[in-house]
Amino acid sequence: MSIDTAIQNTTGLVAGTWTIDPSHSEVGFTVRHLMTKVRGQFDKFEGKVTTGEQLTDTRAEAVIDLNSVDTRDAQRDGHLRSGDFFDVEKFGQMTFSTRSFDGETATGDLTIKGVTRPVELDVEFLGIDKDAYGNTRIGFEAGTQINRKDWGVDFNIPLDGSKVLIGEKVTITLSVQAVLDQA
Repeated sequence: MSIDTAIQNTTGLVAGTWTIDPSHSEVGFTVRHLMTKVRGQFDKFEGKVTTGEQLTDTRAEAVIDLNSVDTRDAQRDGHLRSGDFFDVEKFGQMTFSTRSFDGETATGDLTIKGVTRPVELDVEFLGIDKDAYGNTRIGFEAGTQINRKDWGVDFNIPLDGSKVLIGEKVTITLSVQAVLDQA
């Protein structure tokens, strides 16, 4: 999407703080397992989006509860919570905070297992509108791909040849609705 299209999608944008609505939002991921992909999500998260006078003044902060990982398999979810992966006893949260936004790409810091590294998320604004109760809402989707080993999430099982059980690349997807905080 071009910056012009992004700006058109933000007609009605006002400066303010928006609280992420977890009941209308999703934090998901996809990772290769053998020859297919496993999809999962985090059920508990919170965050704020702050908008300024210009679209490029937008900043976001989010905290994701790693205990809430859900891949539709209780045994796998338990393993993901263990020291082999997220080590939730020691590192219960994943965080993200933007440093800049150019209207299409949010650059920020992602922290997993105490390791903070820069990431870029491709962002698509979906619009601004009033809900049935008169609240102003903003919607956007964002995504990125990371190498989980860069954050110390490096468990794997070698298979025949040079194959491994779990891929290194993780695709992260966000679908977010946020509500404008009332002054």
